[in-house]
Amino acid sequence: MRFNKPFMALTIALIVSAAICAQDKTTGAIKGKIRVETGTPDGITVTVRRGETEVARGTTNKNGDFLIERLQPGIYGVTMRKTGLSVGTMEDIEVKAGKIRTIGDRLILTVDEGSIAFIAGSVFNAVGRSVPNAKVELARVFEDGRVKKIDGRVTTETGSFKFRLAPDVAKYRVSVKLEGDDISADVDIDGAAIYRVALSLPPPPKPKP
Repeated sequence: MRFNKPFMALTIALIVSAAICAQDKTTGAIKGKIRVETGTPDGITVTVRRGETEVARGTTNKNGDFLIERLQPGIYGVTMRKTGLSVGTMEDIEVKAGKIRTIGDRLILTVDEGSIAFIAGSVFNAVGRSVPNAKVELARVFEDGRVKKIDGRVTTETGSFKFRLAPDVAKYRVSVKLEGDDISADVDIDGAAIYRVALSLPPPPKPKP
């Protein structure tokens, strides 16, 4: 019996496809969604373990979703890591052949305050009183003199504010417009720490005698 080439190619493709599907049914997968306290949930490393032994690894997309496939049936643990965030873990996740185990979006990674930098400060008026609801802006100051705004905050009831930053070496400018005057201060970051700054109007001039 003679078969034409297109028919043979289609037959071979169907056989290969069937073999792949049969193989996939022997393994399972874990998928989920990771949320973060601050920042974006992309680029979180997701490590799948059997006990302490790593068996697979992946990363989250821009929405925090991940999918780890080709896992043998069994009980696994999952560890999630990203610089600046706390390490998250989940244990006793059962994977079955031919199934995708969904762990949902129950895990939220909080900020690891020991691995990031803070610029914290307060805003004061000319008589030294704290100023609530003042708009404070944060800008990056580059070596070539360029200044780029990257964040903003409104002061609390006590006139305070706080920015969270990567601990990389960099210069930032904190500024506020108060009573018609622009007040600013430059802050050099050189590691994970709290950098404090006060933005204050100068005291009013003393009346002439």
